[in-house]
Amino acid sequence: MAEDHAIVRQGLCALLNADGHFKVVGEAMTGREAVTMTRDLKPDVILMDIAMPVLNGLEATKQILTANPAAKVIILSAHSDDEYIDRMTEAGVAGFLEKQSSAEILTKAIQEVAAGKTFFSPAIAKRLHDKQHKSRDRDGLLKANGSRLTSREAEVLQLVAEGSANKQIASELNISIKTVEKHRQHLMDKLNIHDTAGLTRYAISAGVIESSVQLTIV
Repeated sequence: MAEDHAIVRQGLCALLNADGHFKVVGEAMTGREAVTMTRDLKPDVILMDIAMPVLNGLEATKQILTANPAAKVIILSAHSDDEYIDRMTEAGVAGFLEKQSSAEILTKAIQEVAAGKTFFSPAIAKRLHDKQHKSRDRDGLLKANGSRLTSREAEVLQLVAEGSANKQIASELNISIKTVEKHRQHLMDKLNIHDTAGLTRYAISAGVIESSVQLTIV
């Protein structure tokens, strides 16, 4: 279970454990943790949120499926825009559900995917059917002329947008600060964006991170 909101994650885990047919073997709060846990625990099915800190669900899914193409990932997200669905289906997920889905839909999806099938919530399945004839972006993050970001560049983009300094990014990704600077420059060149604020706006618009919402309690 990869979900950064504790109350949502704990609620879903309680629901699945209470069902009696499932066992939650690990809980990840970031995409990076999801990748590590999947490698170590080898779960039958991975429930993956899209918007998570450090490494988002799209990049985490790509890394999981690159390491193990047989892994079965179900996206469970509040975001169900066509762009998100296209990115995740092209990444190779086995299912996609909105977080508004009922418990019955969720458990059915897990059972179907564990059995080697695919499962998309009814509304999403219809949209996919209607768009079969359209071409899709296979790598998700593009600039206007179609130049794709590498997986590492996408990771750096997310960390920059989350406010991490180059030193923090280097530590998180276990690379040198000079390499971070190189990736950052490549990002700016590819996207034709030349400041951090611009990269952050792009990351939000591309669904790499969520726009932060501040609540004031009086």
